[in-house]
Amino acid sequence: MTILVTGARGNVARALVGQLLEDGHEVRAAGRDPGRARLPGGVEVVAADLARPESWDAALDGVTKAFLYAGTAGLAGFLSRAGGLAQVVLLSALGADPASEDAITRAHGEAEQAVRDSGIPWTFLRPGGFAANRLMWAEPVRDGVVRDPFPDSHAALIHEADIAAVAACALTSSGHLGAAYALTGPESLTVRDQVSVLGRVAGHPVRLETQDLGDYRRELAAAFEARGLGRVGSAEVIEARIRRLAALVDRPQATTETVLAVTGRPARSFAEWAGDHAGDFA
Repeated sequence: MTILVTGARGNVARALVGQLLEDGHEVRAAGRDPGRARLPGGVEVVAADLARPESWDAALDGVTKAFLYAGTAGLAGFLSRAGGLAQVVLLSALGADPASEDAITRAHGEAEQAVRDSGIPWTFLRPGGFAANRLMWAEPVRDGVVRDPFPDSHAALIHEADIAAVAACALTSSGHLGAAYALTGPESLTVRDQVSVLGRVAGHPVRLETQDLGDYRRELAAAFEARGLGRVGSAEVIEARIRRLAALVDRPQATTETVLAVTGRPARSFAEWAGDHAGDFA
C-alpha cells in the first residue's frame, strides 16, 4: 500500500511522512515545490499542484490512500482523478461547516463537502489552533519582544506531531472511515502564557506588547502571502480570525481527548512543542 501525502512542505505533512516511514509504510510525498520539503531520504517526492489538476495523475498512480490539506481551489480537479482511492484523510478545521458565516470554517466545510460528494471514503481531522503557527514569533522571541493584539486570548494549541499521529492511525488502521475528529492540545493558554513558555525555552525574558489591529492585519496578510497561502490571506479570512481571537479573550478554549482516544497517548503540551522547536527560538 502506497500512501500519498500532499502539501509536502507543511509541518503536519512532514511529521506524517516521518511517522509512516517509521512504521514501515510506503510513502509518496507531493507538493508544488517538493525540492524544498526537507523530507527524510528514501521518500519518493513528486511535483503536483492543485492549480494544475493534470499534475496529480503521476502522483496518484499506484496510490491507495491520501492525506490532503483542505482547500477549495483546485480540489475538484484532484478528487476527479482520485476516484480509485480507498480513503482520503482531509486536514480540515474545528467547526468546519459549509453554511458557516465564518470565512475560515465555511471554507473548510466546503472542502469537506467536496470530499463527501466525490464518493471517496473519508476521514476528517479538525484541529483548532496549530502550535506551529507560533513559529511566526521566532524572530520576535529572539529579539525579546512579541506584539499581539489580544494578549489575553486563549487557545488550546495542538502539536503538529499529534495531528500527524491521528492521521497515521486513520490511514493505517480500521475503524476511522466516516469519522470527523475534533483535535486540540491538552490545555488552553493565553497569549501571555505562550510567550512566557517561549521565553523560558529561549533562555531570556520576552516582553509582550499589545499590538495595533491595523498593524496586525498588515503583518498577517504579508505572512500569508509569503507562505503562498492565497485565499487564506484574504481580508475576509483575516477578519474572521480577528473575531475569533477577540471572542476568546478571557475565555478558555474547550479541549478534547481525541488524540488519546485515537492514538493511545495523550496530546503533547505547548511546553513540549516549544521544547521540540527550541532551536527556532534560541
